[in-house]
Amino acid sequence: MAQYRRAGAAVAVIRLHNAPVNALSSAVVQALAQGVKKADLDPSVKAVVICGANGKFSAGADIRTFSSLQPRDRPALAETVSLIERSQKPVVAAIEGVALGGGLEVALGCHYRIAHAQARVGFPEVLLGILPAAEGTQRLPRLIGIPAALDLITTGRHVLAAEALKLGIIDEIVKENTVERAIELASKVSGQPLGPRKISLKPVPDLPDMEAILSEALVKVKRKARGRLSPEMCIQAIKAAVQLPFAEGVEKERELFRFLLGSGQAKAQQYAFFAERAVEKWTMPSGTSWKTASAQPIRKAAVIGLGTMGRGIVTSLVKAKMLVVALEQDQKQLDIGREAVTSLLQWEASKMQQSGQSQDICDPARLQFTLDFGALRDVDLVIEAVFEDMALKKEIFRKLSTICKPEAFLCTNTSALDIDEIAAVTSHPHQVIGTHFFSPAHVMKLLEVIRGHHTSPTTIATAMSLAKTLNKVGVLVGNCFGFVGNRMMAPYVEQAIFLLEEGCKPEEVDQAVEGFGFHMGPFRMLDLAGLDVGWRSRKGQGLTGPKLAPGTPARQRESRRYSPLPDFLCEQGRYGQKAGKGWYLYEKPGGRTANPDPWLYNFLSEYRETHGIKARFVDQEEILERCLYALINEGFQILADRIASAPEDIDVIYIYGYGWPTHRGGPMFHASTVGLPHVLSRLQKYSEAHPDIPKLQPSPFLKKLVALGSPPLREWVSHVRQPSSKL
Repeated sequence: MAQYRRAGAAVAVIRLHNAPVNALSSAVVQALAQGVKKADLDPSVKAVVICGANGKFSAGADIRTFSSLQPRDRPALAETVSLIERSQKPVVAAIEGVALGGGLEVALGCHYRIAHAQARVGFPEVLLGILPAAEGTQRLPRLIGIPAALDLITTGRHVLAAEALKLGIIDEIVKENTVERAIELASKVSGQPLGPRKISLKPVPDLPDMEAILSEALVKVKRKARGRLSPEMCIQAIKAAVQLPFAEGVEKERELFRFLLGSGQAKAQQYAFFAERAVEKWTMPSGTSWKTASAQPIRKAAVIGLGTMGRGIVTSLVKAKMLVVALEQDQKQLDIGREAVTSLLQWEASKMQQSGQSQDICDPARLQFTLDFGALRDVDLVIEAVFEDMALKKEIFRKLSTICKPEAFLCTNTSALDIDEIAAVTSHPHQVIGTHFFSPAHVMKLLEVIRGHHTSPTTIATAMSLAKTLNKVGVLVGNCFGFVGNRMMAPYVEQAIFLLEEGCKPEEVDQAVEGFGFHMGPFRMLDLAGLDVGWRSRKGQGLTGPKLAPGTPARQRESRRYSPLPDFLCEQGRYGQKAGKGWYLYEKPGGRTANPDPWLYNFLSEYRETHGIKARFVDQEEILERCLYALINEGFQILADRIASAPEDIDVIYIYGYGWPTHRGGPMFHASTVGLPHVLSRLQKYSEAHPDIPKLQPSPFLKKLVALGSPPLREWVSHVRQPSSKL
């Protein structure tokens, strides 16, 4: 609710109160409006201050209320913001914590805005598939100009108080006593003319090239959005602020908001928002959960291995202000790693400085580089980040088990290997857990947390807490080869390569997938990751290389179709970007511009001729369905195997770790949207056409759900067999 009181005789203080973030529920908005009206009618009140309880102004509207809005309704929040601005008495916003979305719109309705130095403001609605709908797209451009408003509204980024002051969003920054200073200002400006302070009465600052600015912004947004509607609609709303009077611009804003709210994209993005929060609340079949397990504090951590992944992990830990020991096997690798980590930290510090944040993350006192395992004796947690070799990892964990203190947590950064096999060589298997970071580890938000058979609830809680400390999204999964993310990625990549055999070019497959909304298609992704990574894994599995039985057909493994194409590329040193050539050709080793390679076309043609494969035309629909439905099909099997405890776990992993477009809600959400019967029928069609590809055979669990009438996604796991669990 919004609590009303008078500060002395002259200033009324209205405090928003709706724990934990003072969301603007209908009750809060109604109480806020009543408070403003009461202050207007009270002759003893000369000015008003609006603030939030518990050190937060407001994180915005309650998303769950959007679905109840009727088409002709004027949003209650918009009416209340207008009411605030129309007040005959000065209204001052005292911003602490956050003023986001509707919270910032309330602040913009006020005549003055004061913010604490650590406060953040922004319009994140675009990330939820909508736009600011309480007149924010009309007020912000009038206050700070079109270029700055375009940036904030179309990206959804938050800005600290220092940048907000520079932009003109707030009038003053304070380091303490924000509300008291707001009361002082309210008293001071009482009686002064309010017209110049009402943003709706201001014209949008004119620029000579306004049309060009808007046109360029639209082109830029369309290129980056990859099919997302909300950024484009935000530009249309801002354009209305330029071209129309305020009241008409508000009507256009409302029209665009209704359009977005009715789109499937808003539903998908809001599902993803809630799914991200749901994965924090993990539960084990034993009944142990995030509520009952306590994380242990991690003050000092170690990272073993300073390759690309290790460097990113060290950077993440240092940014989180932990003491960190970074260990390598020889002096040369240690020196290379030290230089790379120092460079990453300096880059991170410069970014933080530009955004007005404290940039003290390069403090050398927090980081120790060493060759000595003895330096790990007092660490609270170790993250092993060497390359994917089981023998090497087991050797390291044997050593850690004898050197580290008994209560130290031992984490392996593996993308596929068996956590239990690694834990078995230690004397404390309950302290061992998988922490699968994604590259670059200091940038990517996902942390796949893998529980072994003996992993304790305390170890799980600590790993999940570590994810939050590192500003990552932790998702708890079970132990199997590839876990969730890479297990589902395998059939996706497999289909992409089979499509090359059948007649596609790499760029045709990538364009179809990127047109769906992925940032990167499978072949660009493989080149970025390095083709030798998968090659090493296939060698270890005996699918290629010396371990392969003599006489094994090139295109068959145990009665299953197999493509040796990526193996052949690796044999010729085509490892991807780092080699300057892979599925694409690059301008130089390490280059990033992927160019179609005529050599590869000839290679594919010769390969088809050798194996008697007749090339055919494959349309985009088949490319997408073969790749995406094979991936989704594996997701259903993962749910049936209890490797993931809910569809949300899979969707969050794919959004934050594999670039699945947020506006499509994740693979399992997408399956529920297009319809499970449709997914099943298409898989049956492709499976019949390719009976030697087992991953195209529909999952029994998918068949079961269709037979049950395709229940809602939230009910799927209730139909999973219960007896044994790998979680």
